[in-house]
Amino acid sequence: MGRIDIKTFGLLLLTLLAFAGNSLLTRAALSDPAHATGGSAMAFAAVRLMSGAVVLAGLATWRHQPLRPSRSDLPTILALFTYAAAFSLAYVSMSAASGALILFAMVQVTMLVLGYLRGHRIGGRAILGVVIALSGLAWLLFPGLTAPPLGAALLMALAGGAWGVYSLLGRGASAPLARTARNFVGTVPLALIAFFLSPMATALTGFGWLMALTSGAVTSALGYALWYAVLPRLPPSLAASAQLSVPVITACTGALLLAEPMGLRVVMASGLILGGVWLSARG
Repeated sequence: MGRIDIKTFGLLLLTLLAFAGNSLLTRAALSDPAHATGGSAMAFAAVRLMSGAVVLAGLATWRHQPLRPSRSDLPTILALFTYAAAFSLAYVSMSAASGALILFAMVQVTMLVLGYLRGHRIGGRAILGVVIALSGLAWLLFPGLTAPPLGAALLMALAGGAWGVYSLLGRGASAPLARTARNFVGTVPLALIAFFLSPMATALTGFGWLMALTSGAVTSALGYALWYAVLPRLPPSLAASAQLSVPVITACTGALLLAEPMGLRVVMASGLILGGVWLSARG
């Protein structure tokens, strides 16, 4: 692994905090039982996508990059909207830590499976890693006091699958920031439909609006822009393994800021899931 300077390390840390922040902000906005509904979740997702589109469009315009989505962007636009909607709906009734673990595991599994279907060879180490990660995921979801609701878990699994598809389709883009901006801009019509179909009079509180705007404009838009800026400076092994810290950051910060429990099951399942993902990435 090559060395990185302090500035690059600081930018990487900010990026990872931004990625974890999406789970924390969404859960914080939707954790109030009086306002945590499907309508509020869809409204949150819509505001997040639209505010992210505004910021990313500004960044792309500043860099003189094209913003108009093309027909070839449609699959990634649909994957991005599916991710954002399922992500928010899942967080109505599950903790930030559990959501981040399920999301992260499903992203990795989806990318490996789709890669295999597209003809990429998968080694035994990668397969073993997937088995270990799925074992940890099954343990996390096994009925009990600390298990998240099955419906919410399935929605987060859908979000992870959609994000895996989005990541695989966008892999190797020559101008990743421009493509991300086009994808966010392309979700705006869908976000507007979701926004106006939500019961806005009671769906999203002022605090929820603040969290959604922050999630879209800061931890999503600026987080992705920062990631693309720092990625070329990172050794490939560090770029892959650093993301393993996101669920850990989410779990620790969720326990600190949102008073979410950190039971033994969550800790042990986290070890299995992250260890399996690390092994599959190495394979």
